[in-house]
Amino acid sequence: MISYSLKCAQDHRFDSWFQSASAFDKLHAAGLVTCAVCGTSEVEKDLMAPRVNAGADKPGDSPAPSLSDSASPEEQALKALRDEIEKHSDYVGKDFAREARAMHSGDAPKRAIWGETRGDEARKLIEDGVPVAPLPFRPTRRSN
Repeated sequence: MISYSLKCAQDHRFDSWFQSASAFDKLHAAGLVTCAVCGTSEVEKDLMAPRVNAGADKPGDSPAPSLSDSASPEEQALKALRDEIEKHSDYVGKDFAREARAMHSGDAPKRAIWGETRGDEARKLIEDGVPVAPLPFRPTRRSN
């Protein structure tokens, strides 16, 4: 495992773990490394100090921060937004475009939903007047 300090085109800075340096390179080339704050894939490695683990932690050392802790106000706001969306809407996964279109046409009851769709499907929904908006985070759930 390797940790990189990263920054996006909007100058948001964050750290992320990767299986290896080559795994980072593959994910980055595929556009799958995205900013933890704004979601852009315009991300590059930032300057970072090396971390040398010279042995077991000594008593009294402070524990390393958890990767799931929200450090910045932006990360905290993003987490709060995600929590609200997950609490007050239904995750429909890959069926998002179909569900949104069915609700818009009156074939399904209207409700708050979120999920995943391809860019071309999202564009078609917008062109057809279906009210949709991108979320600034990727889903963590993968089941319908």
